[in-house]
Amino acid sequence: MLMISMIGINGFGQQSNDKQLSNAEQFSAKSGTLIQKVFLPIGTIKKCEMQVIEYTDLISNTKTKALKLSYDVVSSYSTDTKTAVLDTDEIDGLMKSIKLMQDKVMLTVPTDYTEVSFKSRGGFEAGCFVSKGAWSSYLKLEKFDGKSYVWIEKDDLTTFYDLLAQAKLKMQ
Repeated sequence: MLMISMIGINGFGQQSNDKQLSNAEQFSAKSGTLIQKVFLPIGTIKKCEMQVIEYTDLISNTKTKALKLSYDVVSSYSTDTKTAVLDTDEIDGLMKSIKLMQDKVMLTVPTDYTEVSFKSRGGFEAGCFVSKGAWSSYLKLEKFDGKSYVWIEKDDLTTFYDLLAQAKLKMQ
């Protein structure tokens, strides 16, 4: 009896580092389905590849689309690919957030440390922060992985926005 209560206490309150899944990833992970994935290339930004994935359940003939970002992190012994998947309904919010960062947030540099970020349900994050008197921008592909950052310049936000617009067209 004592052991059971100790297990309950030790397991309670611990944060889980399980990867969060987008709706499209959940769709493709359903058991009892036969899933076809078609990868449509969009482009790259700072070696981060962008693709639209079209998932089709061949049994029920249902479809969904998502945006996939992938980035290879090279170390001295191996290469690890970091990925993020954004659902179709998240693209507009991300595009709007990028425009706000460009047109309002990054126009002035606050004296206090400031962070601004967009987060998707799958754990992807795009944002900017003030460091040493200047704005820095980033894409973070995996929520719990500090090695999944793609550092981008202010001008790269326009390129990223344009690539998202292309992806949005392919997702319709």
